[in-house]
Amino acid sequence: MRLDRFVCKSTELLKCDAIQHIHNGEVCVNGVAVRNEAVQVHENNQITLKGQNLTARAFRYLLINKPANMLCSNVDGVYPSIFSLLDVERLSELHIAGRLDADTTGLVLITDDGRWTFAITSPSGECHKVYRVKLAKPLVDDAAERFLQGIALDGEQGLTLPAVLQIITAKEVLLTLTEGKFHQVKRMFAAIGNKVHSLHRESIGAVNADVEVGQWRYLTDAEVKSFNA
Repeated sequence: MRLDRFVCKSTELLKCDAIQHIHNGEVCVNGVAVRNEAVQVHENNQITLKGQNLTARAFRYLLINKPANMLCSNVDGVYPSIFSLLDVERLSELHIAGRLDADTTGLVLITDDGRWTFAITSPSGECHKVYRVKLAKPLVDDAAERFLQGIALDGEQGLTLPAVLQIITAKEVLLTLTEGKFHQVKRMFAAIGNKVHSLHRESIGAVNADVEVGQWRYLTDAEVKSFNA
């Protein structure tokens, strides 16, 4: 974690104030004053501010069942932010672990733990995300095979990683991905001559969207740890 973020997570200081203390040489890491706010620090480092030991608050892990026409953003824009649905302190410390488009519904994970987010969002983590997709017209016969082999997306080199397509009806499927390129689901179906009518993320790894639309909850310890297995 960056030093300025650690200071903020250990105090009630705003980021600008934490950086000022660091630039003033008032923050020490293992007994040495560090004036660079971008230095990476770890749990086993001893970090002090004006001689007082700092201990970071515990990380937080939440899920929300995102409604349509809301933004996966910390601030409002054309649509309101999903953060407006959360009743928690220090919202500014939280970030989204895998965004959804404004018109896409379903499971969104929210945390202040960057390493945990990386395990979920990096293709190397092979974290499965399952989407329920309703299509504008019936699937072509070889759709499942083409998705498993990988799809060429406009403007990108190479193919998408293998994706599993479970056909429910001719115009409704479950799609399992292990990556999250920009507008990937919509672009994959466009590449085989179809259009996504609606898109809902049902699960990420072992975690399901098991609360009502617009509601949220904290993850259990087992759910949190499941991404590090």
